[in-house]
Amino acid sequence: MKALLLEQKDKNTLAAVKEIDESSLPEGDVTVEVEYSSLNYKDALAITGKGKIIRQFPMVPGIDFAGRIRHSEDVRFHAGQEVLLTGWGVGENHWGGLAELARVKGDWLVPLPQGLDCRKSMIIGTAGFTAMLCVMALEDAAITPASGEILVTGASGGVGSTAVALLSALGYTVTAVSGRESMHPYLHHLGASTILDRSEFAAARPLEKQRWAGVIDTVGNEMLAAALAQTQYGGCVAACGLAGGFALPTTVMPFILRNVRLQGVDSVMTPSMRRLEAWRRLARDLPEAFFTDVATEITLSETPQHAQAIMENSAHGRILVKMK
Repeated sequence: MKALLLEQKDKNTLAAVKEIDESSLPEGDVTVEVEYSSLNYKDALAITGKGKIIRQFPMVPGIDFAGRIRHSEDVRFHAGQEVLLTGWGVGENHWGGLAELARVKGDWLVPLPQGLDCRKSMIIGTAGFTAMLCVMALEDAAITPASGEILVTGASGGVGSTAVALLSALGYTVTAVSGRESMHPYLHHLGASTILDRSEFAAARPLEKQRWAGVIDTVGNEMLAAALAQTQYGGCVAACGLAGGFALPTTVMPFILRNVRLQGVDSVMTPSMRRLEAWRRLARDLPEAFFTDVATEITLSETPQHAQAIMENSAHGRILVKMK
């Protein structure tokens, strides 16, 4: 089997596609022939070695994958069945999806929802799954299209672009934040009505003019603090990323004076029922055009250079990795 293998030498991470014997796969009760994986921000951190994502080497990265089951010891799954996986520490502390084969626990798998194939599911991937969880968090807070505008930060990335498309398809008015003017036509095409430059969120007072009924934030730090300061009374901010840093330079004022909810969103350990609901929603709610608009398809050998592009903020949308 071919796999992207991460090894460490002199505290540097080395990434290379290698032929590996199937017997090297970690323990698990289901073996999957991977058809597609994708490249996410966390994968880029691991592959480039710029984040302490991998703590034991060698490691096959790839936090998500989709494919057909080759062998199963789990009675819930059978050979030939199409499945997908996101999260559960796969690609971090258990060999992941950037390989032709993956061996995992059946508890981590999701049967491919009706309406999706392996390719479409990985155009969505962890990023799209996270975006759906954020949308569901806003809905849980009773934020409807009638509530007002929704702000999406880091809108050119995988989570942000999927969130823009989802929100627009569900009838919300979306304002997108992007630092790249070249991405404006792309974001308008996905459904953003307004696009703001990220420089407008560089710093904020504890409270600003009320603007957003809800926010999906993928950036963190000053961006998140500014978004909180601008959120309307009773609004909800779904925070799922830290591309701008893990600090949060804010005060309690948005929470105690405007009744703002800050809802953390984790996609790694999402319980199975919530996970299944999110994937059913994605199959139903994403417009068909999304699958042709946001994906760049690459080969396994091209993943290191595209991981570097993600770290340099020169990639956009979803990067789909075809195994064969």
